[in-house]
Amino acid sequence: MDRRKFLQLSGAGVGISMLPFSGNLIAESQLTTDGIDLSVKKELADAALNTATKLGASYADVRIGRYLNQYVLTRELQLQNVVNTESIGMGVRVIANGTWGFSATNDMTVDGIAKATRKAVATAKANSKHQSEPVQLAEQKGFGEVSWKTPIQKNAMQVPLAEKIDLLMEVNKSALDAGASFINSSLYLVNEQKYFASTDGSYIDQDVHRLWAPMTVTAVDKKSGGFRTRNGLSQPVGRGFEYLEGRPEEKVQSQTVLYRDSYDMIEDAKLAAQQAQEKLTAKSVKPGKYDLVLDPSHLWLTIHESVGHPLELDRVLGYEANYAGTSFATLDKWRSGKFQYGSDKVNLFADKVQPGSLGAVGYDDEGVQTGQWDLVKDGILVNYQATRDQVHMLGQEKSHGCSYADDWSSVQFQRMPNVSLLPGKDELSLDEMIKDVEKGIYIIGAGSFSIDQQRYNFQFGGQLFYEIEDGKITGMLEDVAYQSNTQEFWNSCSQICDKRDYRLGGSFFDGKGQPGQVSTVSHGSSTTRFDGVNVINTKRKLG
Repeated sequence: MDRRKFLQLSGAGVGISMLPFSGNLIAESQLTTDGIDLSVKKELADAALNTATKLGASYADVRIGRYLNQYVLTRELQLQNVVNTESIGMGVRVIANGTWGFSATNDMTVDGIAKATRKAVATAKANSKHQSEPVQLAEQKGFGEVSWKTPIQKNAMQVPLAEKIDLLMEVNKSALDAGASFINSSLYLVNEQKYFASTDGSYIDQDVHRLWAPMTVTAVDKKSGGFRTRNGLSQPVGRGFEYLEGRPEEKVQSQTVLYRDSYDMIEDAKLAAQQAQEKLTAKSVKPGKYDLVLDPSHLWLTIHESVGHPLELDRVLGYEANYAGTSFATLDKWRSGKFQYGSDKVNLFADKVQPGSLGAVGYDDEGVQTGQWDLVKDGILVNYQATRDQVHMLGQEKSHGCSYADDWSSVQFQRMPNVSLLPGKDELSLDEMIKDVEKGIYIIGAGSFSIDQQRYNFQFGGQLFYEIEDGKITGMLEDVAYQSNTQEFWNSCSQICDKRDYRLGGSFFDGKGQPGQVSTVSHGSSTTRFDGVNVINTKRKLG
């Protein structure tokens, strides 16, 4: 089987029709077998590093990976598919003659990794004839032999398949009993067992776990043929199966039930069925200017598209344009020290350390220990996202630690870390925020969106919309989307709820690069108010 296959899905609530998975199909029992012994990984890594050094490489790193995936897919009361995959191999990256070279192999022997290393060095030397400037790699101390593991309580791979299917069947039945016409529900489970070693002196072993439980509930008006959907409000997380326990203390009561660090999928399915039906008869929005109150379950996507992607340094420099274009946030704006990305309420930061987040790891795929840094401070653009071979372009000496490859056979490059909005400094609840809004819309959940190739002009929808009049929610709205541009939007930010309301959202399938790679990333915020934003009616037709 080829390394990369594509699983055709339809209506699984993912937002894309093709989901990538790499590796070979395996039995469920193989998901819990022991991985490669640590001593074997070190032996293979040393073979690569020693070979590279002998061939004249000034730097080398090797990644040895075992990538496990399980997808469980259902519709109504039927199990549609279960996919278990495993991918094992090694990738070697070198600098020779000031130029990068890369090669990968699934021959898990000393001879196999030595052969791949020779190819990587030869590639670098061949490419050096066409390189105008040598690679400048930020200094990085070696950490010796260290390890890191996602702090999970219940390994999802060890949960019996029957238990997962029973959960999804109960979810689906609950939605149907509550009036849904259709429902798709799924579980996406990932375990990355990654080993990194470099000529800097690091030998880093990491065990990374991620989980997502999406669903889409549909209600149909049989008389008119009209239909409405409501996606689940779970968020993809860097947690174990304990996330699906639905602990009461992690629930947030709003116009619906929202969730922090634990998700009640059955409860949400019932509510989704009721709200999908309510959407069938909801009032259609009147276009105009509104103050928007955006829940974290919605705002994460706006952060992702209007902050996360435009502040990737390779997009800023024009080196990367796939999937998202380049960026309006050019270096001259940053160098001015006064570019007003948002209002003085806006503090946006990047990190790879938030507990439970998709981006949380101990070390990135270049062996850099992860941390946190500011992107926008008091509304002013102050930094970007950069890797070891990029930070010198910013006059900085230390990598931000945001390099990632989605597989052993993919070369690592700059990927978005978690990008989040700091909570407000003053105590402020959702109810207190709403009571001061005269004409507004409260939006929950992420929906469709569009953004231009400079990450500037955009449009966002959502899942649930509630009209606010004179400080009170008066009812549900439909056909809502808001339009703005990045700078205008973030400068309209007037209030942010405090840290009690802070929650993470995120993307389980974020694409970038050519050949394309997929990564996962979280975005945190508290409920936030934006004033005077243009809202359109998506149902209206011209003519």
